[in-house]
Amino acid sequence: MPERLIAGAAAPDFTLQNAAGQDVSLRYFRGRNTVVYFYPAAATPGCTKQACDFRDSLAALQQAGYEVVGISPDPVAKLARFADAEGLTFELLSDEDHAVAEAYAAWGEKKNYGKTYQGLIRSTIVVDSEGKVVLAQYNVRATGHVAKLRRDLKLDA
Repeated sequence: MPERLIAGAAAPDFTLQNAAGQDVSLRYFRGRNTVVYFYPAAATPGCTKQACDFRDSLAALQQAGYEVVGISPDPVAKLARFADAEGLTFELLSDEDHAVAEAYAAWGEKKNYGKTYQGLIRSTIVVDSEGKVVLAQYNVRATGHVAKLRRDLKLDA
């Protein structure tokens, strides 16, 4: 597993399909700050809560100069249903082979109910307008994470 990203590092570029089946690259967001968040599975309680928190904060984040991109190992069709059901208007990207999650150190060993397995680590990486990591947070909580992120970015001052 790659080492976790740190502030100042170059964010790994990627191209993934969005919920509409179109290719979206990190390069597309150059010139804007971008919140790239990794979540385990669309339409599950924690992931829905987190996505809806981003949805509800999207206008304020965009006004502060941040775009939001959610990445999960879900197939495109599931992302489309999730976006439609929850009214999500930011990009949801499919990383079925988890190659991007691995490049961002958001894929690795997890433990649940005494079992150890490989899976997606809920993580958020903030990338600046030039493609550099500003903030990297791993093992974040679904509930309350967006509010914490806003505080960490000093957007609630």
